[in-house]
Amino acid sequence: MKYLFTLMAVGILFTGCKNEGNDSQTEDSMSENPYGGETNYLEADTVDIDIQPITHATAVINWGDATFYIDPVGGIEAFEGKEKPDFILITDIHGDHMNAETIMAMDTEGTPIIVPQAVKDELPEEMNDILRTLQNGGTTRVLDFYIEAIPMYNLPEDPESYHPKGRGNGYVVERNRQRLYIAGDTEDIPEMRELEDIEIALIPMNLPYTMTVEDAADGVLAFAPEKVIPYHFRGEDGYSDVEKFKELVNEGNKDIEVEILEWYPDREE
Repeated sequence: MKYLFTLMAVGILFTGCKNEGNDSQTEDSMSENPYGGETNYLEADTVDIDIQPITHATAVINWGDATFYIDPVGGIEAFEGKEKPDFILITDIHGDHMNAETIMAMDTEGTPIIVPQAVKDELPEEMNDILRTLQNGGTTRVLDFYIEAIPMYNLPEDPESYHPKGRGNGYVVERNRQRLYIAGDTEDIPEMRELEDIEIALIPMNLPYTMTVEDAADGVLAFAPEKVIPYHFRGEDGYSDVEKFKELVNEGNKDIEVEILEWYPDREE
């Protein structure tokens, strides 16, 4: 799915407010492309998207002049020296993705936190003013970023699984036709395979919580991002073989760049 930027969008983006709403702006009110439906493109943004791993599923993303956090956990000290986030994305309710103490210790004034309803239900009520709920398929905008919630779940579908369909969110974050996919805790689901025009994808691979290295590679080959970064690869039996993942992806498509970052600084080789 491609989102078209319009000349009308320029006025919207430059007059927009950084803290543009909370729960009153739900996925229902933002289900259409917030940038409009005309055919006038702005020039594609070619700024670097810098991903700084914190741990496991937690990262700081610097995208041009903006910064946002993914699943901030680990205590405020884990983010010492990092830029204040313009927004925060939380994918699910488990402790490796959601930690109220970490978030509440941050300076979140004017910082929207995008969450699925299940996460909102678990967080303290005093955080409600900065929470913006987004369910699977819903969309919203923060600054000039367009954010879509993508399903994330285990296969086969089972309401008793670690990650039942509809509870958590993966996210596609887009600005000026650059698109970043944050998969969250998912398996090789159809909604992932159907993605288009992804520049960078963060893909998990750890049993029994997400998927095997082989399934992760198959899914990536189906939607063919320009670059894929394995993350969330510590499971019950240790760490997944991300080098094998890289080998499988490049055997299937040599044009996909596989970048392996340091998500586990205390990991013993």
